[in-house]
Amino acid sequence: MTNHKILPLRQLAQELARLKAKGKTVVLCHGVFDLLHIGHIRYFNQAREMGDVLVVSLTPDRYVDKGAHRPAFTEDLRAEAIASLHVTDFVAVNEWPTAEETIELLRPDVYVKGAEFKKPGSDRTGKIDREIEILKKIGARMAFAEDIVFSSSNLINRYLSNFPDEVREYLRLFRHRHGPEVFRDILDSMASMRVLVLGETILDDYHYCEALGKSSKDPVLALKYQNNDIYAGGILAVANHVAGFAGQVTVATALGERDSQEELIRSRLDPKVVPVFFTQKGAPTIIKKRFLDGYTFNKLLEVYDMNDSGLDPEGEAAFASWLDANLGGFDLVIVADYGHGLLSPRLVETLGRSANFLAVNTQANAGNRGFNTISKYPRADFVSLAEHELRLEVKASNGVLEPHLRALGRRLGSAYFVVTRGRKGCSVWTGDDGFVEVPAFAQRVVDRIGAGDAFLSLTAMAAKQGVAPELIGFLGNIVGSLAVEIMGNQRSVDKKGVEKLLTSILK
Repeated sequence: MTNHKILPLRQLAQELARLKAKGKTVVLCHGVFDLLHIGHIRYFNQAREMGDVLVVSLTPDRYVDKGAHRPAFTEDLRAEAIASLHVTDFVAVNEWPTAEETIELLRPDVYVKGAEFKKPGSDRTGKIDREIEILKKIGARMAFAEDIVFSSSNLINRYLSNFPDEVREYLRLFRHRHGPEVFRDILDSMASMRVLVLGETILDDYHYCEALGKSSKDPVLALKYQNNDIYAGGILAVANHVAGFAGQVTVATALGERDSQEELIRSRLDPKVVPVFFTQKGAPTIIKKRFLDGYTFNKLLEVYDMNDSGLDPEGEAAFASWLDANLGGFDLVIVADYGHGLLSPRLVETLGRSANFLAVNTQANAGNRGFNTISKYPRADFVSLAEHELRLEVKASNGVLEPHLRALGRRLGSAYFVVTRGRKGCSVWTGDDGFVEVPAFAQRVVDRIGAGDAFLSLTAMAAKQGVAPELIGFLGNIVGSLAVEIMGNQRSVDKKGVEKLLTSILK
């Protein structure tokens, strides 16, 4: 049995302090170690030669940020596998996302990284620099193993992938043409962008309930209330997604005169976002209350608190005047039009006339009953629609999509026209008549609300750079797969998470 090697971190810290007091040299390795392979074994053997006691700490399942398909093995199984090796003395599952707190708690004499981290620029997260600071603080040193590098992600992608066969084949071919570094360049280039996001503010109020069943007297579903969360949705969510990538972000929107929720909204915006608020007189800030089963997260009912009459003439004139004065200062304008009255013909005309690069999504939802379609915009350099939104526009419930993308794209003067198709991935048409389809990569769907906003945010910024259509679709589907793992808009998709998943899936 090897389980005696596996200890809780704090108990392990006490045991290591006792061993160090006896003059033993403690060596620490840290990682995910999702698929134990010969590279790991050589790494551990080299590390063991640097001291008397070898400790291995593992990233816990909840902090393995390489996509829903990872880790392939649970933290308990990973710990058991490493503890079974003769070379290891102790194994522990970390309590934090990174190793910094673990290093400070365990106080090793030597901290060993794999050979792949020795190359300058290999760590884009900055974690190694922070680890070095902790090592200096406790009087320890960092060392690097020297050997050939194997990749758990590569082996899992080749032999243990949960993707359907057609997606695995697509990825196999895609990896021959593109590596993670292509997307790193795209994401890095976003840091210089000045972006305006514009649309309706929506607060998503999630009420979690237990379904008790049908009322004994009336045909009514009875629910037992559990708790609730309020998320910054609508254009606020788009602004927060963009803020994780762009250099400057401004959000222009309207709040209600009644029950504006401005303090809450400001607290939920990324600190980088500069808000510009207009006031809709006599109206509340839009709140969409969603009642969910607290166990399955299935949505049972939605109640909208809103006034979709739009801004009054004075408010509309003020908004249009602000746009005329400021649009020229933004590289990219992203419009998320949820169809609740803010984007009037006058504002749409101003955007079409003055935006340097205009990216638009028009949503069809229960609140606008399908009346909000892309044809209200005379011009859009980039369009992102869900398939049902495109089909509402062209009045075709089925059939091939490409002719409709081509016709609408040409009419709008679009450089790109993207249609998201859920589990079928996305289709991308370009102004030079290119057309590509990219499969979906989502494997664990928690909540689809907001996934389209995340997709729009990143693909619009990539389109502004003139990125190839397949890369736009691929990046969008990566972002979408991360977004559907998030309940509501509890947090935004960030650069680190996108880079991690891209690296994982393309190895």
